[in-house]
Amino acid sequence: MKFKTAIFFAFLSVLSCAVFAQDKVTLRTADKWNLAALYNPSQNGKYVILLHDLGSKKEEYPSFSRALDKAGFGYLALDLRGHGQSTNINTYDKFEKTGVDNEFNKMTRDVDAAINYLRGKGASEGNIFILGAGLGANVAAKSLPFHPKLGGVVLLTPSLKNRDVLTMVGIKNFKGPVFIGVSSTDRKQLMEASFIRNAAYLASGKGKVTFMTAYNLKGVDMLDRYLTQEVLQWLRTPQLPEVLPDAVSFEEETYYETPEAAPKKDELPAMTMGDVLKSLD
Repeated sequence: MKFKTAIFFAFLSVLSCAVFAQDKVTLRTADKWNLAALYNPSQNGKYVILLHDLGSKKEEYPSFSRALDKAGFGYLALDLRGHGQSTNINTYDKFEKTGVDNEFNKMTRDVDAAINYLRGKGASEGNIFILGAGLGANVAAKSLPFHPKLGGVVLLTPSLKNRDVLTMVGIKNFKGPVFIGVSSTDRKQLMEASFIRNAAYLASGKGKVTFMTAYNLKGVDMLDRYLTQEVLQWLRTPQLPEVLPDAVSFEEETYYETPEAAPKKDELPAMTMGDVLKSLD
């Protein structure tokens, strides 16, 4: 009986893998890096580019990528240059840690290659989102000026500076929706993320910035434990709908023999709340 049960669960596991099929693809950057990536097609027309943290790789998002697939979103998870199976002359631990033109800053070209790949699959830029954790969040933010029409960006535990990759320039000039997730127990990180949120709010305006905290986790761990459903809902409706004001204006419908006989708008008597209540009697 135990043997049959084991075979049954093994069959379910194989079936699950068959249903959840992602393609291994290779992207080519403008400066000749070959990037390994995992691609899953979209069912609803929207795609998410997944950028991992420093020292990690494209497989950093197993739970969230399954959630994306189940919700109908496509995705492209990258091995950023120097990480995982992406190949060129060096690995990330040999990159210069400082300098505005170091290889970490050049990771914006990795994002360019990802967006170009999804365009080749028929995706419009407005249906492409970027989600990054840690270093990946900073790279996502720095990429925004080059792709101002993106559908939005998700920054998980971003910082003002990571390996000299700055977030603020991109955020201050991006008009689209922004989702920020950060741990509330790391005071430095929370403060920096708050600065980023304020800059995003000033650039994007009311209803376009979502800021959420998680108690004790960061990056992908925070996403998997606390924020998966919130991010999925945000991807569906990244901008809050317009909230109509409470005040309602009333104008009595009156017909006049000629347009000239009608009073000017500023001559119409103001209707008070008492007038409104009387009209309801």
